[in-house]
Amino acid sequence: MNFAQRFATHVMVLSAVVVAWSFSAHAAEERPNIIYIMADDLGYGDLGCYGQNRIKTPHIDRLAAEGLKFTDHYAGHTVCRPSRVVLLTGRHSGHTPISSNAQYGFKKGERSVTTLLKKAGYATGGIGKWALGGADSAGSPIKQGFDLWFGYLDQGNAHNYYPEYLWQNEKKIPLPGNVVKQKRVAEKRTTYAHDLMTDAALEFIRDNASRPFCLQAHYTIPHANNEGGRATGNGLEIPDYGQYADKDWPDTEKGFAAMVSRLDSDIGRMIALLKELKIERRTVVLFTSDNGPHQEGGHKMEYFDSNGNLRGFKRDLYDGGIRVPMIVWWPETVRAGAVTDHPSAFWDFLPTACELAGVKHPQDIDGISYLPTLLGKKQSKHDHLYWQSGTAKVAVRKDNWKAVRVGKTGPLELYDLTADIGEKNNVAAVHPKVTAELAKIIADIAAGKR
Repeated sequence: MNFAQRFATHVMVLSAVVVAWSFSAHAAEERPNIIYIMADDLGYGDLGCYGQNRIKTPHIDRLAAEGLKFTDHYAGHTVCRPSRVVLLTGRHSGHTPISSNAQYGFKKGERSVTTLLKKAGYATGGIGKWALGGADSAGSPIKQGFDLWFGYLDQGNAHNYYPEYLWQNEKKIPLPGNVVKQKRVAEKRTTYAHDLMTDAALEFIRDNASRPFCLQAHYTIPHANNEGGRATGNGLEIPDYGQYADKDWPDTEKGFAAMVSRLDSDIGRMIALLKELKIERRTVVLFTSDNGPHQEGGHKMEYFDSNGNLRGFKRDLYDGGIRVPMIVWWPETVRAGAVTDHPSAFWDFLPTACELAGVKHPQDIDGISYLPTLLGKKQSKHDHLYWQSGTAKVAVRKDNWKAVRVGKTGPLELYDLTADIGEKNNVAAVHPKVTAELAKIIADIAAGKR
């Protein structure tokens, strides 16, 4: 290599370093707040901006109109606990300790998006459902990077909207109005947990408005109370039916719609607070759901077309069980009204949050930052997306192709999502080479080769 070539190479390397340093320095100076809002069991079709026309979600729809809507975003799993593990660790369910709703708690020293941001100087807060370790364990949120946690620790308790207590960090907060002798006497229970958690989220924002913060709002709405409803006579607990009280609908569906609209209203309160504090332009708000829509507590998914034009629902590896709404709102940074079909997933949040915070993300993860997509720039893409549910069910998406195996020994089904978003036509026999390619990805992951 002659001098000219060495000089040119040196300049190229130096330029790359300067660009990287400039971005990191800018990020460190401007580091945006991050608010990650996750609904529980909300379907792809449950929002107006994704085609819903009966349930009213004006505040979330406004986020989409003023921000970026993802059409091809995926949850980490078909059910809540493993989906949260994927979100927090940046690894898909083929590389996480659990790939089902089995009991699991984070271990001491676990690395997650929360611990990384806390180490980077962010105030870290969380509300809602945790499900990854109790107060007396290494998996407690406070031992896993959260400065504040308010809500439920145990997943089973999280499906009661009128609990006798919630947790603030590792302290029980009694809710006396919910302690009754007859557990199903609805009128004696007065404190709706969702409302308290929203108040805690707003207080956290106020308390940390002058410094970079990350708030994770892992809401429980509209998950059903699987023990049966106490406030409304069905499995969808809500203080009142609100604007749906006079609808000629089953009470269960009034309750479901009222829950979604209540969440929407609270997101409106959150956005209003950001504007009141004049921090909206340096705050990234992300909204999504932990998996597809449920068919529980008396709610019928078909009543509101909760899965839109997708096949399946919660617990399915068809897209209805894992493709979820995803909206990103960041005034004056994310282009208003933008839509992207970039395939992304929960395991991408960790590297995205790290890049927003100006810190290097770990290399041993499956995620790819989607910050370039938010900024309207060229985006790196996944070779494939992968899900595993227990030992029997697997799915992989590569480009427009989606393979699903619904049983341990069942055949691999293949769908072309571009032509068949509803996964109605299994074309495995028509495209044997594609089927074999996706089968190899699945086998390689099972063997630890990917």
